[in-house]
Amino acid sequence: MPLIMASNTPTHHGLLELPTAGLFRRLAAGFYDALVLLALWLTTTTLWLLARHGEAIVPDGSLLYHCYQLSLLLVAFAFFVGFWGSAGCTLGMQAWRLKLIRSDGRRLRWRDAAARFLAAPTAWLPLGIGVFWSLVDRDHLAWHDRLSGTRLIVKRH
Repeated sequence: MPLIMASNTPTHHGLLELPTAGLFRRLAAGFYDALVLLALWLTTTTLWLLARHGEAIVPDGSLLYHCYQLSLLLVAFAFFVGFWGSAGCTLGMQAWRLKLIRSDGRRLRWRDAAARFLAAPTAWLPLGIGVFWSLVDRDHLAWHDRLSGTRLIVKRH
């Protein structure tokens, strides 16, 4: 009678066996998150306007304008990396039952989340081709999944 050997590779609660998220779920979760991010950016802009007594920040290349732009980028970084690093999903991802894991099935570390955030523009900037790449990729991964060593999975109910 043959012995059944356990694999030396941990599956971390079977997460590697869960399906990779399809394009529709990715885009739907992204839309939800875009709404949350827009609200955060509006709040940030309101704080800037209050600090300037209602005076607009014009795109004139000044240090003030660049500081404002940097604050919006930092808010986006804090939102995505904060949620990915602590819970493995954003609010939009949670609504669509998605979770980010490392490609080895383990939980994301903060540096994995930061790497994914920094890799995301490569997938979105060339007309989203890196996101649509998931339709033809053998593992259904987008460019920022591959670059950051992460995988977006669909959780069970």
